[in-house]
Amino acid sequence: MSFKEKVFLIVKKIPMGRTLTYKQVAILAGNPKSYRAVGNILHTNYDATVPCHRVIRSDGKTGGYNRGPVLKADLLKKEAKNSGS
Repeated sequence: MSFKEKVFLIVKKIPMGRTLTYKQVAILAGNPKSYRAVGNILHTNYDATVPCHRVIRSDGKTGGYNRGPVLKADLLKKEAKNSGS
């Protein structure tokens, strides 16, 4: 399985209302230093079954999103509210 496939598989498993950092995803995918690659991979995602908006920066900021940072922040707030987190 390629690193890209591993990243998508890990991100698909992030529950609503939860987040992982780019670094956590890289570690789970088996390549801890590839957190920037995780961001680049997720930036190419247009598959709605891969909730890439749930991956944030280690400093707690939302980070990038290929559909815009405002939408990412809105999605995260909405999911947190709906999940009771």
